[in-house]
This record gives sequence, C-alpha cells and structure tokens, in this order.
Amino acid sequence: MNILVTGTSTGLGKGLAKYYLKQGHTVYGISRNSDKELNSNENFKFLAQDLSNFKEAEKNVVKFLNELLTLDIVILNAGKLNEIKDLKDTSLEEIKELMDINVWANKILIDTIMKTVKQVIQVVAISSGASLHGSRGWNAYSLSKATLNMLIDLYSKELPDTHFIALAPGLIDTNMQDYIYNYPDEEKYPVVKKLREAKGTPNMPKPDDAAKLVADAVKNSFKYASGSFLDVRSL
Repeated sequence: MNILVTGTSTGLGKGLAKYYLKQGHTVYGISRNSDKELNSNENFKFLAQDLSNFKEAEKNVVKFLNELLTLDIVILNAGKLNEIKDLKDTSLEEIKELMDINVWANKILIDTIMKTVKQVIQVVAISSGASLHGSRGWNAYSLSKATLNMLIDLYSKELPDTHFIALAPGLIDTNMQDYIYNYPDEEKYPVVKKLREAKGTPNMPKPDDAAKLVADAVKNSFKYASGSFLDVRSL
C-alpha cells in the first residue's frame, strides 16, 4: 500500500511510519524535520515542509505526489497543543495559529491530494477526545479538533469515493504530554491530574505501541460510515 503520514519526525507520526514500513508498505512522510531512522528505509519518501505555509505546502505537495496514482491511506497527524490556560487569557492570535496547523493545513492537504492523486481510498484525521469534552485549559486545542471533526464530516459528503474518518488515538506518551504532565496547577485544570495518573501506565502507551493500536483502528474503521468520529479505545 501507499500510505501518507504527516508529522513523521516525532511521536505518533513517527510510530505510524515505522509500523507501516515494517509491514512492507511505502510511506510518504511530511514533516518540518527529517528523521534519520526513517530516512534509512528505502520505502520511506520524505518531504520537509512547514504545513502552516499554505502556498508553499500546496506547491511542494503537488511535486511530491505528482507521479502517484493511488494513496491507500492518508493519515493527517501533524498538530500542535497550545499553552494550558483559560480561554479568556488566550489571544485570537494564539487561536488562529493553532487553527492554521490543526485544521486549515489539513484542508490544504486534502484539496491538494485530491487534485494530484487519481485515487485516494481513505483519509484519517487524528482528532482527540478533547474535541467532544471541553476540559478547562485546552481551549484552542479543543476548538481546533472540534472543527477538524466537522471538516472531515463535510468532506465525506462531498467526496463519496473516499472514506473519511476523524480518529481519537487516546492518550500517548509524547513530548506533548510531557508539557501537560509538568504543568503545576492540577487543581485548576483537572486534565493535568488525569494525565499524571495515566503516565507510565497502559492507559498512556509509548508512540510505537500506540501506532499499532491506531493502525488497527484505521483498518477497522471501514465498518463505520464515512465522516464518523471514532475513538481507538472504543473500537
């Protein structure tokens, strides 16, 4: 299979790229930074790209994929978490920056891929349980992931030949979680307490272990209607 994954330099994105490469698939990775381990695999094709630079990203993704006839899976994984604080203390500039990375960069990617690649079987956007539950402190992140869910739902109606899914991967032990884990005020922000309790337990697996769970969920997601929001923990 031909599989595209964004955000392959660290965390879940790297874990997914490694998992699919071990299965013998060809992985097209897009990330701001490269990874020596992945680059050493001849089946890994890489584009260094800041996806928030929309015009440049569109041009470079076309060049990256223009000889490809089919993408079996597109996993839109690249994303960012904003500083934990109240919404009233979060500027519109901060929210806009997060929306650009977590939502609008994915719109640019979907539009560009669909115009460039003849057949796209499945698009999976990595969402979050935070898109459904408004935990205090996760303001812009929750807003961006809720918008991402709707983006996927809308595309599923416009592009019926492609299966679209928004997928929450559960808690994963990444640098993103390290920031939350070390945040000092767990009484004000209960999500910090929740993550501290999960860290180092099976409830918060390392990226390589989480990648297999996510890959299995992606495979199983075809049982569900295109445009659905799914959670790894319930599949």
